[in-house]
Amino acid sequence: MTAEVSRRRLLQVVAAAVVAMPLTDLPLPRAAASGELSADAETATLEAWSDTMVPGQKRWPGDRAVAGATSGPGAVQAGAVDLMRFDAVGLGPALPGLAAALNVEASRYAAAAGLPLDPATPPFVGLSFPDRTALALELLDGTREDQVAWYALAAVAMLAFHTAAHLDTADAVRTGHPGLAWLRFPAPDADGLWRYPDFSYRRKLARTHPRTTRSGHPA
Repeated sequence: MTAEVSRRRLLQVVAAAVVAMPLTDLPLPRAAASGELSADAETATLEAWSDTMVPGQKRWPGDRAVAGATSGPGAVQAGAVDLMRFDAVGLGPALPGLAAALNVEASRYAAAAGLPLDPATPPFVGLSFPDRTALALELLDGTREDQVAWYALAAVAMLAFHTAAHLDTADAVRTGHPGLAWLRFPAPDADGLWRYPDFSYRRKLARTHPRTTRSGHPA
């Protein structure tokens, strides 16, 4: 993504949207009703979208969903589609419609730009990385009625890379989750908790409550 839609701004907007409306009640774009995709086409489309949010290197030479716009892991390698389908997120029922709508938007974009598309490939997957990014900026420009849906889909892809939200954090770090490893997220202590030798403000701000449990939770 470009500076026009920063990662911080993206997360701010989608956080506000999710507070206002649960993802299970997400209003789908009108184009979501335009046909059904096979499971493989749906997955490839969601992977291509995720790779546009946090680019990564191709998983194999003929990888179509991951454009290979940069080196290192991206959202796809970090399990973005797994997080999208994670029951606790509540986005799963909307994914077929969102993938279909994304391909409708990609077909519209390609037609307007005079770009040929491979009929054997989902339209969004068939776009080049610059064109995927340009289309994503259109969908995320803040003026569309369906922007909440696109911000939700974008934020989940980003959260997969930055937080491994569908996994236990300690286990994810220990097993080398691609996003957390790339960000050099610190490993926990042997008991799965994080402790630091210095206070963040270089001084203790408050005493520990006497009823705090050994796991760090207040009584």
